[in-house]
Amino acid sequence: MTEKQAPDDLRYTAEHEWVQKVSDRTVRIGITDYAQDQLGDVVFVQLPAIDDVVEVGESFAEVESTKSVSDIFGPLGGVISAVNEDLEASPDLVNAAPYAGGWLVEITVGADDDLDELVGEMLDAAGYGAITSG
Repeated sequence: MTEKQAPDDLRYTAEHEWVQKVSDRTVRIGITDYAQDQLGDVVFVQLPAIDDVVEVGESFAEVESTKSVSDIFGPLGGVISAVNEDLEASPDLVNAAPYAGGWLVEITVGADDDLDELVGEMLDAAGYGAITSG
């Protein structure tokens, strides 16, 4: 994978988050390689608690780097079902492995939500690449 490339099997938001479907009702969220590169060295990650509610477009977490503090916005609505506890001791995982060990949270959507439809409305890798190549 080249620098700042977006894997084809994920979906993306214009706010530089990636979304991976992990079950019928749950997605895993992280920030993209492009985003972590723009932030610089990540020194702290503030994550929500399990069972916190996430609203679409609302800030639910923060990533602090040597350059700035950036909000993480809900790509879809739901409930936090998992948090990456490894980031407490090793926030640099966001830089080292943004698409693997540096994931942030998992969000579970409601039973009435069509997760395939919600994820399908997000950017694919080519669409995300178009907004980051400028």
